[in-house]
Amino acid sequence: MAKDFLEEFIPDLEEFKEKTMAFHNKEITVAEYKGFSGGFGSYAQRGGEKHMLRLRLAGGQVTKDKLKFITDLCEKYDIGFIKLTTCQSVQLHNIEAEDLCEMIESVWRAGMVSRGGGGDFPRNVMASPLSGVQEGENFDVLPYAKETADYLMNFIKSVKFPRKLKVCFSNSALNETHATFRDMGFVSRPDGKFDVYIAGGLGNKHRLGVKAAEGIEPCKVLYYAKAMVDTFIGYGNYTNRAQSRTRFLQDTLGTSGLKKAFLDKLDKAMETEQLDINPGPYIINKKEDGARVSGKRITAQKQNGLYAVYYQPVGGKLAPSKLREIYGVIKDMEDVELRITPEESLYIINCNGKEAQKVLEVTDDGASTVFEKSVACIGNQVCQVGVGDSQELLSLCIDAVRKENFSDGVLPQIRISGCPSSCAAQQVAQIGFRGAVKQSPDGPQKAFAIYMGGCPYQGKESLSDFGKSIITEVIPQFFVELGKIISAENTTYDKWIVDNREKLDALVDKYAGM
Repeated sequence: MAKDFLEEFIPDLEEFKEKTMAFHNKEITVAEYKGFSGGFGSYAQRGGEKHMLRLRLAGGQVTKDKLKFITDLCEKYDIGFIKLTTCQSVQLHNIEAEDLCEMIESVWRAGMVSRGGGGDFPRNVMASPLSGVQEGENFDVLPYAKETADYLMNFIKSVKFPRKLKVCFSNSALNETHATFRDMGFVSRPDGKFDVYIAGGLGNKHRLGVKAAEGIEPCKVLYYAKAMVDTFIGYGNYTNRAQSRTRFLQDTLGTSGLKKAFLDKLDKAMETEQLDINPGPYIINKKEDGARVSGKRITAQKQNGLYAVYYQPVGGKLAPSKLREIYGVIKDMEDVELRITPEESLYIINCNGKEAQKVLEVTDDGASTVFEKSVACIGNQVCQVGVGDSQELLSLCIDAVRKENFSDGVLPQIRISGCPSSCAAQQVAQIGFRGAVKQSPDGPQKAFAIYMGGCPYQGKESLSDFGKSIITEVIPQFFVELGKIISAENTTYDKWIVDNREKLDALVDKYAGM
């Protein structure tokens, strides 16, 4: 965090401490505390005894210094576990109330923001995780994401937003950050410019974004960010929280009306603001060592002889000791850093061949198949608003599927959210789930509603709606049977589904009827 913000934010911690103690003394309600604490990136966990803290890390970038700080923090305060999120942030869990304020202040002073990590604020600004090192990328978008992240911090105390605002940058058509359907997305082009999308989003009544501008110069991105802030404040719904995200502006203003309102705000920003930027490029001068390495978890960077190593802890959950272990391996490696992905995983980048081999070894306990790389939110055992236990469901499915020893690719990556908030982005999954309750002759049962046929890729975007609900305990059996069907045809899910959607529908009907 820019040091200029410390003087402004640090005094707020006294009120935060007072509210936290009032919450634990039962003087304010869960909802009242949640509405306040989210602005500090912290929420009480289910049951109200422990807390979580969400760190803002622009573009998911974690330098070695920050990694060491996080591991030291976890040891000092005996952090229970770490959760990587789909917004490229880190959540620290099971924090004691008496430690929370001290932790927050130390995090801020270390340059990692939690202010505005939750609540009705601009959230962590995202960027393609391999930006700056990815072969075939249009250009490096991370410097612009970081500049935008710093800029949006100015609005945390100066204005009141209707709800949260999510901004992201994409370096290629992979669209890993979902830039074409966030509140605001900057989508890189081969010509070195950005297209700008606005007012998209997941959750209830999801929407693809509206293309509001084409071919803008990267140095102008902050003008567009200011225009989005002003549009949201000017036209957002302050009275009905269920309709106060930017995507509902497509309904209230219409697509053309929304675009006009945004461009009017842009013209005003261009006239009254001085927001041009020229961030320096991400430069790696590291030399290769001549060693070559390959494998499913290895990505060759555009820097000759350098590699990124992929690591996905199952469900995005990490023991602090694992982060300490990773740090111990990379601490003396030149230019090596971590990038958190929007799929709750990590890349350890800028490794030469020999270093990549060492990193592979220390991360060999992670997901090993496409199915095991599935995404799950923290779930209702921790989250106060969760309906379903996403982490438990993912664990049960992986355990059941591992026993079958299916070939990699027979089952797809899935996404599981515990509630309609869509923290796992289940609408873009080939198969996704959302926590639900299903009525039966024996009374209400724990279940998940299924989503099918989503796709995030730029130009092929498809957001699916939820379908039938399946009782939680039979979903692992559903995947075992699906895997057997596809294995019998000696193919992968990606190929099989093209001509077999009706078979998938029939299988869903079978398990939904149980």
